Amino acid sequence: MMTISSRVAATAFASLLLVSSAFAQTTAPATPAPATTPKMAPAEKKAEKPRTAASLECSKEADAKGLKGKERKKFRSECKRAAADKAK
Repeated sequence: MMTISSRVAATAFASLLLVSSAFAQTTAPATPAPATTPKMAPAEKKAEKPRTAASLECSKEADAKGLKGKERKKFRSECKRAAADKAK
């Protein structure tokens, strides 16, 4: 009988310690974001390059041909190179 009661007492004591430490924990206060560094949207981070007339014209031609993906990119690249060569 003595061993069972000592085990129960030890379990009760351990439970008391564990439960009291769980109640003692508090959540950390939320830290506000610093106002000096505003967060920018991903689109705002990257500076947009101004589009040239040749680039716009090549885009219109690619749209007219219905090009998409890699084909469109290749066409626009060649078209812009040809426009640059004509300008020289």
